[in-house]
Amino acid sequence: MGRRLQGWQNLSWPERMRIAGFALMLMPIHASLLACGYARTRKWLQRLSNAPHPRQPTPVDIAYARRLVELASIAGRHGLVNASCLRQSLLIYFLLRRRGLSPVMVLGVRRQESNFDAHAWVELGELALGQAGLAHTALPSNELQRQPR
Repeated sequence: MGRRLQGWQNLSWPERMRIAGFALMLMPIHASLLACGYARTRKWLQRLSNAPHPRQPTPVDIAYARRLVELASIAGRHGLVNASCLRQSLLIYFLLRRRGLSPVMVLGVRRQESNFDAHAWVELGELALGQAGLAHTALPSNELQRQPR
């Protein structure tokens, strides 16, 4: 418990508030996935976050997005719902779209021996956010999302 409390104290007040907000925002995403499924949840988040003129990310945007991923991960692990990578990725996707960017939501798979593993992540400017050493292969249906909108 000591490390967890120390980690919390090392965060700035705005980051603490952002984590609290993310924890709250993950709840309706979680509920929507349970009630409506992935496709309808994603469309709902797209409608709520539709930027009229998406722009290319700057280095500042990339740094901002990477920090959002870190904070969303904390909120996902310690929030009101145990948010999977899919829930966290949908939140990041929504937030980056609201900022006027064009993130790509990616679903991928990998096979380890006889086990199947699925994973979700967000790409921004061809960069997989928060995915060091990613061993998953993006599903082919994601190629449609990579085309310019």
